[in-house]
Amino acid sequence: MRLEIDRIYLRPLCQLDAPIILESTMDDEIRYMTGTKSTFSLEQIKTHINHINNDSSRYDFAICLKSTEEMIGELSILDIDEENKRAVFRISMLSIALTGHGYGTEAITIVLKFVFEQLYLNRLQLEVFSHNLRGIRAYEKVGFVKEGTLRQSLFYNDTFSDEIIMAILKSDYKDMSL
Repeated sequence: MRLEIDRIYLRPLCQLDAPIILESTMDDEIRYMTGTKSTFSLEQIKTHINHINNDSSRYDFAICLKSTEEMIGELSILDIDEENKRAVFRISMLSIALTGHGYGTEAITIVLKFVFEQLYLNRLQLEVFSHNLRGIRAYEKVGFVKEGTLRQSLFYNDTFSDEIIMAILKSDYKDMSL
């Protein structure tokens, strides 16, 4: 499966992505934005990719530039609950230098179309930390709404951050698409 938009496309994660993902997990700024405290080995990442590729309750994609085929990020639609027509979403660029260029916005735009028009879900939810202001703005830009706050849920770099729950409903998406 390949999902495309202007400058990027999404394709399923594969074993060849493992070294690239490993490198991004070592980036201190990315780790802070995502709240990642654990470290991973290449073997752990390969095992994880095998696991998620066999999990029918999720879709995991590499975000790639059309112009170079380079992987620049990853995203997941997970915990898909078909009965209640909802799922959880997460996205991460591979480095801070790749943020601020609209790639994440394009990727989310593709995901929303996929979630609401192909999977026929009604709700897509995400969690973002309060220190990730750029991420919050990007999510709001594509229609996500703040629904709640888990106060001081992350302690990272000797500082507490809130975890903000955001979601977009199919009706929000339809209103934006008109």
